[in-house]
Formats: sequence, structure tokens, C-alpha cells
Amino acid sequence: MASIPVLPLLLVFLLPVHANAQRNQSNSNIILLGSSLSPNANCTSWLSPSGLFAFGFYPQDDGFAIGIWLVNQTEKTIIWTANRDDPPVSSSATLNLTIDGKLLLITEQGRELSIIDVDQDDRPATSAAMLDAGNFVLYNHSNVIIWDSFDFPTDTIIGGQNISGGMNLVSSVSISDHSSGSYSLNMQSDGNLVAYPVNSSDDSNDAYWSSDTYNGDYYSRLTLTRLGVLFLPERLGGRILANSSYPDKNGTTIYRATLDADGIFRLYLHHFKSDNSSSMLMKWSALHNQCEVSGFCGLNSYCSGMGSKADCNCYPGFDFINTSNKFLGCHQSYNEDDCIRSEDPSMLYNITSLQNVWWSDHPYSVIPMEEEGCGKSCLEDCNCGAVLYTGAKCSKYKLPLRYGRIKNENKSTMAFFRESNGNTEILDRPRQVHKVLIESKRSLILILSIILGLVSCLCFVLATSTILVYRHKFDRYRKLSENVNLGLAEEFTLQSFSYNELEIATDGFKEELGRGSFGAVYKGTISKGDKIISVKRLENAISDFGFAKILMSNQSRATIGAEGASAYLAPEWQKNPLISLQTDIYSFGIVLLEIVCCRRSIEVNVSTADEIILSNWVYNCFAAGELAKLVKDENVDTMTLERTVKVGLWCVQEDPALRPFMKNVILMLEGTIEIPVPPSPVHSIVVH
Repeated sequence: MASIPVLPLLLVFLLPVHANAQRNQSNSNIILLGSSLSPNANCTSWLSPSGLFAFGFYPQDDGFAIGIWLVNQTEKTIIWTANRDDPPVSSSATLNLTIDGKLLLITEQGRELSIIDVDQDDRPATSAAMLDAGNFVLYNHSNVIIWDSFDFPTDTIIGGQNISGGMNLVSSVSISDHSSGSYSLNMQSDGNLVAYPVNSSDDSNDAYWSSDTYNGDYYSRLTLTRLGVLFLPERLGGRILANSSYPDKNGTTIYRATLDADGIFRLYLHHFKSDNSSSMLMKWSALHNQCEVSGFCGLNSYCSGMGSKADCNCYPGFDFINTSNKFLGCHQSYNEDDCIRSEDPSMLYNITSLQNVWWSDHPYSVIPMEEEGCGKSCLEDCNCGAVLYTGAKCSKYKLPLRYGRIKNENKSTMAFFRESNGNTEILDRPRQVHKVLIESKRSLILILSIILGLVSCLCFVLATSTILVYRHKFDRYRKLSENVNLGLAEEFTLQSFSYNELEIATDGFKEELGRGSFGAVYKGTISKGDKIISVKRLENAISDFGFAKILMSNQSRATIGAEGASAYLAPEWQKNPLISLQTDIYSFGIVLLEIVCCRRSIEVNVSTADEIILSNWVYNCFAAGELAKLVKDENVDTMTLERTVKVGLWCVQEDPALRPFMKNVILMLEGTIEIPVPPSPVHSIVVH
């Protein structure tokens, strides 16, 4: 395949001109509303102005189909078929371009079928035409094309037509049957033109030909020019598949590219001479060996031969499904269930080898093994349909086998298949069944009863023991709680007291011995006043860097000075509202930002006024995407820096409801949860 820089670009620019020429074509073959066709009528088709193309009814099987064809003297060359998978209609059918602008097929039973893929109620036609380009079109009242056959190709494109990304050609069943066949040529979105068997998975294992153009930004369509150039255009040139220009001043040349029924994409030339004679030549073929077409032969068969002389053969141990149609594939010549029924499957089969055969299925087992053992390994495995030996590896495959063919390559392969040896007598022998003889049913019942009784007794003993142990421990603890005796408590590692017991022991927390940052310590006695104890009463406190010391147990407000830790205070301290649990979070955020920036939260000796308040400066740098200013020349991880700054900004929000809980702060710092973009923190600094 060649690439050219100029010709495809020139042809691409000419395509819109050609399209406009179709729309403005003036001819006397305009089809008016109310026109009709019928196989039984004098008018069975509508011709193009040159008479080289026709649209109408043509014979197919025992009836008629509607399509477009090249008008030859010998036979019709069908290039497009309407509703190709519908059954043929009888000779009593009619095709009408109705007064209300619909193109309808009226069957013998009176059913109305649309043959075009467009909403004809919303977009009625006012006329139609069969153009010399081979395109059948419908016009609206503004003489604009509202539907044309070029946009819905079947198996063929004509010179001046293209296939865009997402479109495809589907082969016909045969030369005489134009319903959908077995192969598809897809113009993929990745820019590659690929041929697949129909109903395959469309992956690389099923593809049998491609244009090798893997760039959807450049190769977006397949184009056949009126000069016979078949190529995939792109911005800087193009990938030419075929260039078969045939200049002839004594006639008309028409090119068509068809995905033929055998799955091979070919370019044809039709030459119409001035003496009304015509000829056809095949100018290019995507493949030259029929066996390269995946699925040419059916399941469990392989393709042999070269070029067009390909033939389908069954693997050893298989027979044709239909001997008159070898392309349908093969089935096993023996009963597969015999392998499962047999105690020794190797006694039922022989192994037959076949050299240089290949298929595209995936093995279910690949084992390093010698060639002799590879074939024998399939005898004892009922799942094994065939084995392929290549490169000292034995690959086992299940049935059915797809896309088989002979490969004449330097790399030798050997396939092994099972064939029945006719030794089915071993299947009639009774199997040796090992039985446990029980003398009597009564003995079995007695044994089961004894076992069941022993199990029941064991369960009862375990349950009773568990209950007794639990009751003993519970009673012991209850007695200890009712009679608090320190001497008895000394037997245990730790003695617990209820709040009521501690309140009685301290006489209502009467005598205070001292006070710490977490509460006061009181004097108390237990064991009827014989033992003196100290009881520490913990109190609720806000732990903002030692601020709990300035709050009494019944206070929620306090007035503080600007000295010491006042720079870490949340705004609610300055506005003197109720202190919340989120006050700690604010102070943590200030410390976090100080650690990141290596400076205090309020600095007077800075280069600009924006840097005085740390949180404002950090947010401005974050919003401007200039976090590197915060760490100056330090080499830090950018993602970690951004995550830490975002957490710090969330913690220093003025509204306590916006600050995250400490649990979420930890998760955000760890990167476990996503951190949304923080809003700007608003500060109102009050210094007393």
C-alpha cells in the first residue's frame, strides 16, 4: 500500500463539488409524485439519464427484490438492495411514490412497507431521481436531497461514494442472493478498515484483513473516486489501497468496490463502449488466498489449497454436516458420551495426526511435553477435542474448532485428533461397583440411635457446665459489689466502683485535696472508714493549648489577653460566643499552616502586607496556584503540599460548622478521602 501527499487531498476537495453536482443535476428523469413500478407492469424500473443505472424490481429466488443495478447486456450487476433481509415479494407487488411524498412497497397482501430509513411523515418527498452517479435520491420542496442510497450501502460502493467511520459493508449470501452474508468490512473509529466474519467478537483474533491505518484523527473514511482510486484520505496524504485508472475516450468507465460473498474485498472496472457492448475486469483484491478468510470453512473443518482453488476438509474423526455443502462444517463421527461412560477412555480411541494445520481458538491447557506424549494425553481427557504440538508445547483445545487452515510455514506444527477404534464392547461390561454390605436394617437403626444419644448427652453436659460456671462467677461478683470490702478486693487485680459508691465514699466530693488540668482530687474512705482513698473527678474542658485552665466547670465563656497563644484562638473566642468542639480544629489548622510555611501565624516583618496574616496569605497563594511561594526553595512533594494546605484552610474556617472533625482531618491528611476546594477563610482579629 502506498501513501501520496497530493492526490488524495485534491480528491477530497473535489468530493463536495461532486456532491453539489448531484443535487443540482438537471435531467429529464425526475420521478414525480404518484409514479409507480411493478414487476407485471410495463415500467419495472427507473433509469438514470445515461441509462447505465436503474432502480426498481429485479428477480431474486422465486420472487422480486428492489435495488439498484448496472445495466449490462448480459446480466444485472446489483450494487444496492432495499430491505435486503426481507423475503422476496411476488410479481403483484408495487412500488409507489405516493402523492403525500412517501416511497412505499405495497405487497400482494396489501401491506405498506417503507424501503427507506427516514421519517416520511415529517420529511415528505416532492420528487425522486436515479442519478448517473449510481445514487437514488429523494428531494424535498426546496430541491434538497433528504435521502440517498449512498448513505446506506449494502455490499458495494461506486466511484464517488465513501464509507465514513462507524459504517460498514456486509457481503451477500451469493451472486444471486443479495441478503446479508457471512462477512463484514468495518470502517472503525480508530481509523482502521477491518474485515471480520459476521457475528464475531470483532477483536484481533477474528479479523482476517485490515488496512493497518490506526489513527482515527487522520483516517476517517474509505473513498472510491470516479477515477478508480480506492484510498483512505488524511490531512497530509492518504493510504492508497488501489489505483486502477483506465482512461478510455471511446466509452464510459465505472468503478465499484464490493465485499464479495466469499469475504474478499475487490475493486472492479465496468467498461461501457460506444457500440453498447460492455465488459468487466477485476482490478484489485485485498486477499489472494481464499483460505486466509476466517470462517470460509465451517466449524471443525479446515481450508486447504491456494488462491481461488480453496477446499474445505474435515479433521480426522469428523464428518461433513452436509456432503453437498462442505462449507457448513463438520461434526464428530463418534458418540462423545462414550468417553464419559467408559472407565478407560484410551481403550475407545486411536490418535491420528495432521501436519501443518492451524486454528485460532484459545487452548484450555498448555503443557511442556514431548510430541509422542502430547497425542496420548488427549486419549484420557474427555474434554479434549484436539491437541496442537508446536515448539515442545502441547496445547489442548475443546470443540468446536474455528478458522482452521493449512499453514505452509517454516514453523512446523502437528495436530492430533481422536478417532473411534470401534471397540465399544467395553461399554457393555458392567462396572465394578464397590458396595458396603449391611447385614440388616435393624442393625443400622441401632447404630444410628446410639450415636445420636451419645451426641445429645455430650451437648447436655457441655450446656450444663457452661451455665454453672457462669452462675458461679456472677454470684461472686454480685456479693463483692454489695459488700465493698477492700480486703476481699485485694484478691483481684482491679476493683471498679460506681459513681454512687464514690460519691458516698467522698461524702459528696466534700474535701478537695488538690486540682490539676483535668480535674480535682478529693479525699474519701471505704471499708467502713478503715481505708483512706483519693478520688480524682474529671471535668469537661476545652483543650485549646492550655486554655482549659481559664474555664471553670460551669463556664463556657472567658476573656483572655493577646499574649502567648492568642494567635491560635478561633474567631469564636474573639466574638465571645459559646465555645464549640470545633475550637480545637481551628488551632490545629493554624499550627499545620505554620509547620508548612515555617513561620508564625502573624508576622509583621514581611515583604508585603498580604503576608502578615498567615491564613490569608496561604489562601491567596492557593487560589493563584503559587503554592511554591509557601515553601520557598524547599524540595517538597507537590501533591502532599497541596493536600496539607487544603486541610489547613478547611480547619481555619471562621464558621465552626465548616471545619471538619478531627477524624476526617486525619483521613484527609492520609489521602484516604478526597478534599474539596476550601473557600476563603474570613478573619476578624480582636486584640484586648
